[in-house]
Amino acid sequence: MPDLPTQDEVLSYFDSLSNWGRWGDDDELGTMNHITPETRRRAVSLVQEGVTVSCARTLSNATGPDVTFQPMHFMIESGEGYAHDEKAGPPRPAQTSSDFIAVAFHGHVITHVDSLSHFFFGGQMYNGKPSSLVSTRYGALRESIEVLQGGVLARGVLLDIPRLRGVPWFNPGEGILREDLEAAEAAEGVSVEPGDVLLVRTGQLRRRAELGPWNIAAEGGTGTHANCLPFYQERSVAMLGSDTGNSLIHPGFDRLTNPVHQVGIVAMGLWILDNADLERLAEACAERGRWEFMITINPLRIEGGTGSPVNPIAVF
Repeated sequence: MPDLPTQDEVLSYFDSLSNWGRWGDDDELGTMNHITPETRRRAVSLVQEGVTVSCARTLSNATGPDVTFQPMHFMIESGEGYAHDEKAGPPRPAQTSSDFIAVAFHGHVITHVDSLSHFFFGGQMYNGKPSSLVSTRYGALRESIEVLQGGVLARGVLLDIPRLRGVPWFNPGEGILREDLEAAEAAEGVSVEPGDVLLVRTGQLRRRAELGPWNIAAEGGTGTHANCLPFYQERSVAMLGSDTGNSLIHPGFDRLTNPVHQVGIVAMGLWILDNADLERLAEACAERGRWEFMITINPLRIEGGTGSPVNPIAVF
């Protein structure tokens, strides 16, 4: 087991891994600056078959111990009243169905992207902006999800750590280390490069499917350890994604409840994709022996939004 950083060492990452001012004092894109027209063209060149794989979980109003707020889905209009009745006359000419959907997407079950206004530390968000710029009345006045209105088109890389370890999944409290990421690169014959969307599979969704959901807030989840943060910075990762909420609890840490989000978002400006479905993608990669692909991620344009539900699409 490698020596893992202490909480004080991880706190020092706020300085040593900081991207504040790197792209200007008014920058709101953070690590999205690593994606360029050149990296997009390279990503498009990876499409050989035209086969697509969704990396989103189904949005459901089902409840469970890992559901913080149950999504609401109401039908405003349905098709139940349009059957033709000779006595009542012909059916209404304009026959439609319509929905009302409300969702609190931050949490552990909905596939979503966090904007850089989602996390603060010491009353500040990315690039030194005050947390007060996110208000209950207006939402995020800076670094909202709208800055990503052009969407994400990038090279995606999947590092399948359970496959590397020969296990079906990681259990709550088990963290993925930098050494795991590097070993998976070697095993898969791929290297994480500037502008990539890095997807790290833990198998948590498969565990949920086979063993049932659990209370992640109380029992813990899994994800990458804080010792992976320098790896993301050194490789110039544009977005980090996982099949978890990246909620790994670090024993003995009392100031950092979620270092990957706190250091990643606030200090580095790292965009994070939570709760992706990487099971089908892992199968597609294993079938092809190919762990790189084009990926598109298109958030909703939500005024003042601190993130958005998304449907990431990998294209082979």
